Amino acid sequence: MTDILKLKKEAGVIAFQSSDAELNEGFVWAKNQALAYAHFGEDAVGPWYEAALPGRGAFCIRDVMHHSAGAAALGLAPHTKNMLLRFAENISPSRDWCTYWEITKDGEPAKEDYDNDQDFWYNLPANFDIIDACWRMYLWTGDQDYLDHPVLREFFRLTLTEYTNTWDKDGDGILDYNPAYGRRGLATYNEAGIQPLAGGDMIGTQIAAYRAYAKMAGLRGREEEQQTYAAKARELEQVYDRLWWSEEHGRFSGAMRQDRSFVTQYNAEGTFLPLYFGVVTDPAKLERSLQDVNVNLVENVEGKTYLPDIFYRYGMNGEAFRELKELVDPDLHRREYPEVSYCAVGAVVTGLMGISGDGGSTLSTLPKLNGSLEWAEVSGVPVLGRTAKVRHLKEESTELTLEQGETLLWKASFPGKADVLYHNGEAVPAQTVTTLLGETFSSVTVQVAEGETHTVSAKPKG
Repeated sequence: MTDILKLKKEAGVIAFQSSDAELNEGFVWAKNQALAYAHFGEDAVGPWYEAALPGRGAFCIRDVMHHSAGAAALGLAPHTKNMLLRFAENISPSRDWCTYWEITKDGEPAKEDYDNDQDFWYNLPANFDIIDACWRMYLWTGDQDYLDHPVLREFFRLTLTEYTNTWDKDGDGILDYNPAYGRRGLATYNEAGIQPLAGGDMIGTQIAAYRAYAKMAGLRGREEEQQTYAAKARELEQVYDRLWWSEEHGRFSGAMRQDRSFVTQYNAEGTFLPLYFGVVTDPAKLERSLQDVNVNLVENVEGKTYLPDIFYRYGMNGEAFRELKELVDPDLHRREYPEVSYCAVGAVVTGLMGISGDGGSTLSTLPKLNGSLEWAEVSGVPVLGRTAKVRHLKEESTELTLEQGETLLWKASFPGKADVLYHNGEAVPAQTVTTLLGETFSSVTVQVAEGETHTVSAKPKG
């Protein structure tokens, strides 16, 4: 079987059903729409999916990084890996260690964003976003290339040294922008309004990348690098917490202006992306920040695609479900934008169904069904080199079938504190963990072989 046929066969196996008919229809639309944007190797750039304005025949960094979870669930992880490599291989000193912001199906920089190496569009969070996405894709796929591929490793090295040193002009540890740069080196993903010295999302992506690289270094046995980048992440977390918080406005500042004053009004990506990257560590500030986002939300559809991810991450399941339903609503303005369909699929699988991997042999589940959902089921999920089916009954019982692949460990979690959970009807001592916001979850870990179906419940039968 040729590579193209193999990729096509493995794509789109996933299926979803629930007690919500509208969500079911929305998922079918999202799956089909996302797959319509996927290309399987017929073009010069290799396997890719559209991650830019529809019809442009291209993929840009920010969109690909956010598409990646949904793409993995759709069986398009090879596409994401190929695109990540295309970005990584084009890092260049002539572009001050930027890569191409947007690459076409022909493997060239998109003419809409690139004239030459001195005049091109680039958002500085991008290199860090790539590092974080590589770590997330490793956790989902278990593909060692995300840790060891020479092109990616060199990209990581250059980003964390040359790129960072080049663009951090004032030496405060945060990459910054000068209006003289033009469109080259914007220090935020928020492309509307002012172009600040730095955006809150600039810090957020740096912290996420430092954390991710520290974990990668740990897995490779590079303890000194692990400690160095974990410390860099903590240092920036403290800077963000101490200097960027506005007690008066109850939020973190969304940007720092050129005169180093702060933008304290709600500032879209500069405000909500640090929550997406998980960089707020103070519980009270986190709670206020989440409520701030829930009140202000997002106007443009690209930003709106992040809201289910943010709300599911922090246990705001009702709010997440509301935003997910809006993404798949046929009346949503610009619903055809590729990010909408990819992120809707991702939000269902990783958010609503709470499925995650550890890069090895452990698959975790945590039901995040809101009160209106009685049950939800997803099958054909490609994760950790295996295929799985997960079915939740409310937030009380989960059934896992290992449809294909080597025996795995299943960590089944539920909200609330429990001394025991019930595996196939038998009581098993549970472990508990409490989140930053004070939520407690209980879990057990069991072994599941190919073809087996196991059930873990929060309550005994009967």
